[in-house]
Amino acid sequence: MTMQIKWVRAISLLGLLASALSAHAQGVIKIGEINSYKAQPAFLEPYKKGMELAVDEINAAGGVNGRKLQLITRDDNANPGDAVRAAEELLSREKVDVLTGTFLSNTGLAVADFAKQRKFFFLAGEPLTDKMTWQGGNAYTFRLRPGTYMQAAMLVPEAAKLKKKRWAIVYPNYEYGQSAVAAFKQLLKAAQPDVEFVAEQATPLGKLDAGSTVQALADAKPDAIFNVLFAADLSRFVREGNTRGLFKDRTVVSVLTGEPEYLDALKDETPNGWIVTGYPWYGIQTPEHKAFFLAYHGKYKDYPRLGSVVGYAMIKSVAAGITKAQGTESDKLAAAFKGLQVGTPFGRITYRPEDHQSTMGAFVGKTKNDNGKGVMVDYSYFDGANYQPTAAEVKKSRAAN
Repeated sequence: MTMQIKWVRAISLLGLLASALSAHAQGVIKIGEINSYKAQPAFLEPYKKGMELAVDEINAAGGVNGRKLQLITRDDNANPGDAVRAAEELLSREKVDVLTGTFLSNTGLAVADFAKQRKFFFLAGEPLTDKMTWQGGNAYTFRLRPGTYMQAAMLVPEAAKLKKKRWAIVYPNYEYGQSAVAAFKQLLKAAQPDVEFVAEQATPLGKLDAGSTVQALADAKPDAIFNVLFAADLSRFVREGNTRGLFKDRTVVSVLTGEPEYLDALKDETPNGWIVTGYPWYGIQTPEHKAFFLAYHGKYKDYPRLGSVVGYAMIKSVAAGITKAQGTESDKLAAAFKGLQVGTPFGRITYRPEDHQSTMGAFVGKTKNDNGKGVMVDYSYFDGANYQPTAAEVKKSRAAN
């Protein structure tokens, strides 16, 4: 009788285990996503739509390894402390399988450090500081977008062609702005040793005093300006600069300004001839982008912004990584992402094994005020694979991590 009871119990336990495994196989993969939705709506509303489009496409095709994707988002209030608290809540309460997202570089770094401490996989979609994958890189953090070094490396050859000696710089005084300026200075000095940086305006993020900033730049009488401002700060800077004639007969090289998130807001104030990185969605004729555009427009009856591409490609990357890893265990997922290739609206990208940075590139061109609407013209796509430090330089920068 005792033996029979033991067998019954054993069979019952096996049945429960099989049921649990079956439920897991049929369950969802939870993607925990953290971002500054309230603080940066121009970029992050389209970004969320891009994520949701990718989730819909993947689930309609049967999911990943037979499991559907579920997106669980949290707002970090553009605050690193809140971002970490959101990450902790997603892990402990929501039991997410992966962490993704962040927009501002300081919140991205905070979540990356959390991922390092918890040994939990994190794919950063947007934060651009080089510390995400280089100086502060860690085993569990990967990054999709081209960082500040990469974007500066794309812009510097165009800046050097100008043969302007005296440069002024304006940037938001936090991690992203500081990183972009450091990269631009380093690369321009290497390309043009006689260059001088005659003025530097570091402004509080989201609190630009446009009048005093523009006046300080004008007083320095630079030959050219490197601008790193974005969002509302950019609009205020352009408006005041136009009013005071700061940009008259003076070239501006600018990171991000060609993105529709920011050009759309400038409207008839858009300056002509700025050299920028951006996203001319209206002119990209590749098959990958056409397919993405049609799917996005079909779902939302709207055109994509760069945020849309980032959100879409980020979710596609997560799905490709989980497929390769055959699961969501963080160590296996991190291993799978090394060398992972993913199809995106910008073509195929690779996550480099040496630094976890993707080879997604950017479009470089010039701004044009086209009948009261800001657009990019004379643009080309710059493959991110060609604008990254060498493996030896990366190894040195990551040595402490």
